[in-house]
Amino acid sequence: MIYLELLWGFLKVGIFSFGGAYMAIPLIRDVISTYGWMDDEMLTEMIAVSESTPGPIMVNLATYVGSSQAGILGAAIATFAVTLPAFIIVLLLMVAMKKLIERPVTKSVLNAVTPCVVGVILATGLYLIVHHACESLRPFVVDWKAVILMVALSALFFGVKEGFKKKFSPILLIGIGAVAGVLLYGWN
Repeated sequence: MIYLELLWGFLKVGIFSFGGAYMAIPLIRDVISTYGWMDDEMLTEMIAVSESTPGPIMVNLATYVGSSQAGILGAAIATFAVTLPAFIIVLLLMVAMKKLIERPVTKSVLNAVTPCVVGVILATGLYLIVHHACESLRPFVVDWKAVILMVALSALFFGVKEGFKKKFSPILLIGIGAVAGVLLYGWN
């Protein structure tokens, strides 16, 4: 019975919590007090723990409440229930976006926005480099390891893309960059 209560209670929280995790706290409090799972003092402690641990507060709270009431299975059920509505909404949006992205107008807008986004990212990076160099009151020092890593990763990305006419996974590139960064900077 507790498993169904956890499922139903946190499913309601997942469906009706709009506006972020802090907006979900009153809903979670209502569910907890309705089922009599814990008092306000314990909930306050769990909120503090949820804020201090990595991850979304709403998911952390659901996991903690489920765990305190029904162990690991309860934690899994509460976590599943609180995340299921958002998962379904994202899937529906992806289906709608897939149809929308095929339209020529959408493709034109995305093709126009892409260089703008790249420009903003580059401008931000250059600003941070110059600002850091000016703030430190020391001569500008080039980190040659970082330059070599950037050139190597760029060559890999564009070499695969242009040379083999295949798409290169950004996730794979991030992974390669992370490993190369650890190898270059990990053992100083």
